[in-house]
Amino acid sequence: MRSATQEAEKDTGGELVCVIVNRCDSYQAPFWQATALGALGGALAAAIWYQFGGVWPITPLFWILLPPGLGAALGLLAVGLLPSLHRWLIPPLVLARRVDRRAAAAFLGEEISNTRDRTGVLLFVALFEHEIRILPDRGVDEQVPVEEWQQIVARLTGELRRGHSKGEAIVEAIQACGTVLVEHRVARREDDQNELDNEPRLLDE
Repeated sequence: MRSATQEAEKDTGGELVCVIVNRCDSYQAPFWQATALGALGGALAAAIWYQFGGVWPITPLFWILLPPGLGAALGLLAVGLLPSLHRWLIPPLVLARRVDRRAAAAFLGEEISNTRDRTGVLLFVALFEHEIRILPDRGVDEQVPVEEWQQIVARLTGELRRGHSKGEAIVEAIQACGTVLVEHRVARREDDQNELDNEPRLLDE
């Protein structure tokens, strides 16, 4: 990805920074939801079993307590082992807001605006959320229509959600950003210097 960033910046004054995070939040609520739903499911299964003539294999007290407890444990385990289920239990608006907030923090934390001509561009990739954000600084925003970035975001997001190679998808997005910067004449000065590190930032949370 570093070499892809260097290549993308070769003919433009834009400065690309790629930040990749595993997830933007711990999202604890789905664990509680799955535990509660599992407990209800276990109790319901026991009630159905009894209603249709099932026998009590153990003492009634344990039969009453065991199914909800087992169901709760299975629900908790399922959310922990299946990221797709964990993500499905989170409202899309919550996911989007967490990604927006984290991307804005990354823009400030990585000092994207710390360039001479304000030509920094943040490519922010949230892997768990399958969400992408491209945040250009003022010097780029004035020259590149927002629709150009939206097309790149839509394409990369689609590839992540379809399970395509994350590395290849991100490299493709970096290349596409470089192409957009060149096409919209975000010019490279003769005395241009690399003002933002090209190394991708890989963050756990």
